[in-house]
Amino acid sequence: MPAPLIDLSRLDLSKIEFGSEAIAEVNPQSYEMSQLDGIIWYDSNEMLCLGYKEVTDSEFWVRGHLPGRPIMPGVIMVEAAAQLCSFYMKRIYGLEGFIGFSGIGKTKFRNTVLPGSRLYLLGHIDKIRSRQFSATVQGIVDDKIVFDTVISGMRV
Repeated sequence: MPAPLIDLSRLDLSKIEFGSEAIAEVNPQSYEMSQLDGIIWYDSNEMLCLGYKEVTDSEFWVRGHLPGRPIMPGVIMVEAAAQLCSFYMKRIYGLEGFIGFSGIGKTKFRNTVLPGSRLYLLGHIDKIRSRQFSATVQGIVDDKIVFDTVISGMRV
């Protein structure tokens, strides 16, 4: 199991740097496709970011995935990771224009995410080229890494 990208114990997890309104100003996803509720912390020198998603029992997938035992779909976890990185690249790094999701790699799902959880999203921007970037993202619930992935995005 990898070590967390960020030591959550050294941060005030109740402090919100950017809320849902600030995220909506930058990320175009809305309604049921908005998968990022807040940004708690970032470090522009180290290119690190910490956000979260409050997973509720009113998520659009709860009724059908899976009836009687709702589990957050992995693809939605990865979408949340992409939204975290898109927000970072646009609002903090300053990349302009629309950023499209262009790749996923090295993804591992290590545990389930259930309604009632706060899914912390820890991101590190690994590489930036003129139009593309790649990032490592981890999802953490109750101090356990529930998934990790490498995603890439591209300014379209």
